Formats: sequence, structure tokens, C-alpha cells
Amino acid sequence: MGGSFNYRMEAKDGSFGFDFSGSFVAIKPYQTLSYQLGDGRQVDIEFINTPEGVKVTESFDAEDENSAEMQRQGWLGILHNFRRHVERQTS
Repeated sequence: MGGSFNYRMEAKDGSFGFDFSGSFVAIKPYQTLSYQLGDGRQVDIEFINTPEGVKVTESFDAEDENSAEMQRQGWLGILHNFRRHVERQTS
């Protein structure tokens, strides 16, 4: 597939930030998106149409530096921000 990305993630108050980079490994429009992070971890995102709207399911290989729960909360925060962004665009 190919195609790389490189983002900088920052806390709103500037107290914390990190680089987020990798390569896309599979894209099925309106269905799935898979990418590999720069450290080799895999992320898979699935978009599922439901009567209530689109359900987004994300799975990822955890890293060893932070607890699994801390990582889960971080990824959930990103998904919640994405949801707010999409809902603003469609209303």
C-alpha cells in the first residue's frame, strides 16, 4: 500500500506532545483503515454502518512505556475529539 504520515500531537496547554508517524498498509474506503506506526505497532480502524450512524472501532498494539489503561484512555480521547469534529461538520 504505502504512503507515510507524520503528525505532532500536543496537549491544548502545551504541557505535553509527541510525534505520531507511520505508514498506511491497507485502505478500504468507508470500511477499514490500517497503518503501522514508526515503532512497528499495528493500528486497525473499522467503520461500521448502523441504524444510529457509523460505529468506529479501533484496535492497536499497546506500547511498553505506559499502562494499557492509560493508552486506552488516550486513544478514546482521540476518538471522542474525532466524533465532535464530525458531528460539527454534519450539523
